Amino acid sequence: MDERRPRLALQAVLPEELAGACGIDITDARRIVSLAHRLGELPARAPATVRRVALEAARSAGEIRTLALVERRASAEDPFVKYAFRLEDGATVESVRIPLERPGRYSACVSSQVGCALACAFCATGRMGLTRNLEAWEIIEQVRLIRRDLGATVGGGARVHGVLFQGMGEPLANADRVIQAIRVLSEPSAQAIDMRNITVCTAGLPSGIRRLAAEVPGVRLGLSLGSVRPGRRRQLMPIDGAHPLDEVLAAVGEHARATGHAPMWAYTLLAGQNDADEDAASLAALARAFAAQHGISPRLSLIPYNAIGVADAPPPSPGGVEDSGAAADPFARSARLEAFRAVLSAAGVGSIVRYSGGGDVGAACGQLARPPAEAQRPGGRRASPRPGASAGAAAAAPDAPPRPV
Repeated sequence: MDERRPRLALQAVLPEELAGACGIDITDARRIVSLAHRLGELPARAPATVRRVALEAARSAGEIRTLALVERRASAEDPFVKYAFRLEDGATVESVRIPLERPGRYSACVSSQVGCALACAFCATGRMGLTRNLEAWEIIEQVRLIRRDLGATVGGGARVHGVLFQGMGEPLANADRVIQAIRVLSEPSAQAIDMRNITVCTAGLPSGIRRLAAEVPGVRLGLSLGSVRPGRRRQLMPIDGAHPLDEVLAAVGEHARATGHAPMWAYTLLAGQNDADEDAASLAALARAFAAQHGISPRLSLIPYNAIGVADAPPPSPGGVEDSGAAADPFARSARLEAFRAVLSAAGVGSIVRYSGGGDVGAACGQLARPPAEAQRPGGRRASPRPGASAGAAAAAPDAPPRPV
């Protein structure tokens, strides 16, 4: 890192942090943070509302860095929009703009890592491996740039109403920066997003779940299940080997009791893998047991599988290197969605079907990934396109996108 670079990324600090770092008044600090988020830069001259000495102190202590938009793809099927942002080191991450039920409100599905180390079998990002964590400012900047694009393309008071940490990466494996980003996103002088409209989705890291409850208790929690049968879950989600589901659910229960928020359990239906009646019965029994133990019923969100490869492609090479872009799809979408829901309902457990939009531009749930070589390509041109080599997104509580299914 260049030691001459100022320490602070000004859109990733709270007013009190800026005031302490610069020795300025908290009122000036709030107004400078507001300028950073509204303008994406500091003005050459101090506005009437900010003292010149305070603005110069902030300018000396930090800077406003940004991401390069290298791709914007709007779905032709629904109002989802996918963005690809290049980072300063050349890596690329993706984000998705999600329409909510109330007109003019949108959720931003953001990435927290470049790639992911957890290797969930039904997630395209899991095929990438982990390159690095995102900094807090890189997370926040995704939201700020989506908000700016909303103003330019939608207008009419359209705004980012919520944030969903379900893009590339495992958010709780980058907990320090994710929590800082949440604090700034919810700061009234920054993005002013109510914490109750921020959802962090995890594959299951108990220590991170407990940190959310202790440090940002307004935030909602989502948990990806994969399967509730231990052996099968471990096949689909290797993290289960380090943190078995019982251990994860104990932390989820603590979060629910501490925050009063019902956890969202996300269950992606995979044909022949986790969609049998016995799977549904096991899921229902686990949901009832959780409610009895913790006093809060989980919200079950069933997700139709979205392709992350080519159905008739050859399987990956033994070394796992995919050099053609035509990676084999390991799974197929289940045809048993309604039958699965019927078993849940008969057991007294309700569920919703999550609408994952933007599938035609690779913006549906589980599809987020970028070809590793893309970071080296001038202008952000893609490697040979393949289904699923794009962003993953789904709706954040409490609002949700229209559900046509």
